Amino acid sequence: MTITLKKTVAEERASRAIQETITRFLKRVNAISAGGPGWTRPSYSDLESQAHAVAEDEARMLGLDISRDAAGNLFARMAGLDPSQPPLYTGSHLDTVSEGGAYDGQAGVAGALALVAALRANETVPPMDIVVTVTRAEESVWFPVSYIGSRAALGRLTPAELEAKRVDTGRSLGDHMRDQGFDPDALMQATPPAPARFLEFHIEQGPTLHDTGEAYAIVTAIRGGLRYRTAGVSGTWAHSGATPRDRRADAVVAMSDLVMAMDRIWAEMLAAGLDLTVTFGKVDAAGPTHAMAKVAGELGFCLDMRSANVETLEAADRRFRQEIERIERERPGIRFDLGDQSRSQPAVLSQTMADWVERGARHIGDRPGTILSGGGHDAAAFASAGWESLMVFIRNWDGSHCPEEGMDIADLARAVEAVHAAISKAPPL
Repeated sequence: MTITLKKTVAEERASRAIQETITRFLKRVNAISAGGPGWTRPSYSDLESQAHAVAEDEARMLGLDISRDAAGNLFARMAGLDPSQPPLYTGSHLDTVSEGGAYDGQAGVAGALALVAALRANETVPPMDIVVTVTRAEESVWFPVSYIGSRAALGRLTPAELEAKRVDTGRSLGDHMRDQGFDPDALMQATPPAPARFLEFHIEQGPTLHDTGEAYAIVTAIRGGLRYRTAGVSGTWAHSGATPRDRRADAVVAMSDLVMAMDRIWAEMLAAGLDLTVTFGKVDAAGPTHAMAKVAGELGFCLDMRSANVETLEAADRRFRQEIERIERERPGIRFDLGDQSRSQPAVLSQTMADWVERGARHIGDRPGTILSGGGHDAAAFASAGWESLMVFIRNWDGSHCPEEGMDIADLARAVEAVHAAISKAPPL
């Protein structure tokens, strides 16, 4: 809910700085992309580095002190009144999925820069240092590792994860870091920063705020994930016209059985009041061995299950494996191979920071609601490392991780105004 309040001259000046910074930055960074529809900036690519260079240029225009860590994460610091207070880190990432949208990650960096721009416009020195934070490699579609940049900054990336292969090149994460001028060996020896506070503006990536007409909301928790990225099912190749039904071991039929079983289980768990999503994001039965006149002998797939509760993920995984056992028993010749399992942990976000942002919102006449994050974000990595962490969601429409991704710049600007008011008017954290 929003109550329209008359702005002071200083508030109008801050609002203009916010709008101008968001608009300019998004235009500049979204001019950088590979070909094809939408926006593509792979993790640890020249394109991602070019986007980081834009963010650095914007930060230098704001007079911020620039640094990078050994993984290439960018930090741009505005000094506050009291350097002994925990700094407020704020930002997001600039890599994208293949043919992604214009706002996932970009909006969070734009919002962070705009927040500093508003403080500069009013010559306001914040009570704490503010650190615009631009992470590397948040999108795990490129490497099978969650939150690479933020976990690297926090000292939580492992040597084994540096060997993870990028899906399009087959080369390791460590090699790609070196290609961009960074040092994975030094990264493994680096001392992480002391726990502080992290705030991330981000589009919702779902329809809730758009459906309710709310410009932004405060995020209470981030779902964790349980994933099988390289699973498959094998059966027996056979002729489509000559093989009787009872002699077939059809990988496509077995996979269909599993998909429908998991859809039923998902519905049952939701009806029991549990938080869960189940997604077979990729099903591949279209390789050169497949043909119209063949019974499929193999099929690849991935599974992504998410929940705010670890026990719910464990229960869903048990039922998933039980269904596989049933299908293998009922369909002779069918075998599933799930490959490696990967996880990201659910994160409960800071109530203290939520209350602080809510107080700022009240100063500008807003009463933002609360919401759960279905997607994973850098804020979860910071929360898992013991930082106070918070997200502010901005409404969007037409989906996310796609070229049609929508966002109204005015909505992001309004959320930034709320945080600006929290810094300049609300009691300090």
